[in-house]
Amino acid sequence: MYIKNWMKNWFWSILICVLLLFICFLILFSTNSNRNEKPQNDYVINQIRLEVNDLLLYIEDHFTSLEKSSNLRSSLQEMSKSKELEITVVQLDGKVIFNSIEGDVTQFINLEEDLHYDLFMSQQQPGKIKIAFPIISETDEQIGNAIFTINQDVLLLVKKSSPVNTILLLISGVLCFLIIGLALYIVLKAKKEILLPLDHLKKSTEEIVKGNYEQKTVNPRVDEIGELYAVFDQMRLEIKNLTIQRDEQEQNQKKLISSISHEVRTPLTTIKAYLDAISEGICPDMDSLMSYIQIMQTNTEKMSRLIDDLFIHTLKELGHIPVNLTEQYSKDVFTNILHPIRHYVQTTGIHFIETESIPNVLIQVDKHRLEQVLSNLITNALKHTTKGDSITISIHIENQLLNINVIDNGNGMLPQDMPFIFERYFRGIQATGETAVKNEGAGLGLSICKHIMEAHNGSISFKSKQNEGTTFTLTLPIM
Repeated sequence: MYIKNWMKNWFWSILICVLLLFICFLILFSTNSNRNEKPQNDYVINQIRLEVNDLLLYIEDHFTSLEKSSNLRSSLQEMSKSKELEITVVQLDGKVIFNSIEGDVTQFINLEEDLHYDLFMSQQQPGKIKIAFPIISETDEQIGNAIFTINQDVLLLVKKSSPVNTILLLISGVLCFLIIGLALYIVLKAKKEILLPLDHLKKSTEEIVKGNYEQKTVNPRVDEIGELYAVFDQMRLEIKNLTIQRDEQEQNQKKLISSISHEVRTPLTTIKAYLDAISEGICPDMDSLMSYIQIMQTNTEKMSRLIDDLFIHTLKELGHIPVNLTEQYSKDVFTNILHPIRHYVQTTGIHFIETESIPNVLIQVDKHRLEQVLSNLITNALKHTTKGDSITISIHIENQLLNINVIDNGNGMLPQDMPFIFERYFRGIQATGETAVKNEGAGLGLSICKHIMEAHNGSISFKSKQNEGTTFTLTLPIM
């Protein structure tokens, strides 16, 4: 049911109830005007309670000593005379421990017949009311009963007073109109501060469904509706940003395909040209042939790296990068990984400094994926170093973690690039100068490295300073 209809139904229900209540007041007023003057039960009970209140408090305070203390009984006797009433104090078993009626030697009473807590049962004698009140201890437990016999003449009767009844009827009518007015005010207030904002929010939602994310939803009120508007607008901005990111991702993927196609075409054209030259017999000697083969091999490796990055990126998008973790000893793993890398780095004119000793601990890794991470980091280091610079590999244990550091003393990173280096497609500002290898690639390598390290329950971090170099740190848990 819509809130609008719900509020309308409730408003009419309140209106009908108030009118019925007012009619009941009219009937009651009419009935009271014709009734005999009789004390109302509740009114009489209250009168009796007020009349005997001080006596009841005195009995509760001295109940435990009343049976044995003649002074207390005398005081209570005087108090009953001054009030013109009779008192009988009994224990829970019916034993009488005080009786203000002189000459009455009753020691036990029948609790079922002589204890009456309601006004109807207590009016058993003409002109008298014999009613009992429980005696409560300080721990809120009943410890006895006090029976009071009171003359009805002592009580004030409720007398009919036409002006008072008229005033009460008038007040009742005013209250009824106030309730109706309050209900009407609540309906109008709810319509203005709840229904209208919700309707506006509904229209904003429809705009978002249509793809319009520019329409702001603002409500200046500091309450639940205002908070709802704030959260809704935050959701709008989040959807807008996600849409922009999706569009950028699609655009980047198109650029990636274009870039990969271009990057692959260049080495492929070079390889084809050298193969044509070899087939046409242009190479005069074996040295020239080996030079051609080395160039083709370099371009083949470049294409292989590009295709590997694209393949791993595709697997990552699908959430299926295969990482098969097995328990292995770290010394064998890193020795086998670093040996071929050392040779490749040295051919570029960069000094390759290995760790003096590799800790031999048990780790759970996929050595092929770990080799991919280290190769990627060292290739990145080569893109930011020049001949004569150095790349250092250090491996040590710290806090039950195996730390692998890849350190170079090259150009370092620009501060504005640092927050984004693990983002997909991010390539940063191209390094200037003659580096060991060209700064080529699709900007996927570090993103893939981060994913692989997280799959190893490890991490990758870095610190860099411009013109001083960069240090990447890999951490792996020790078994």
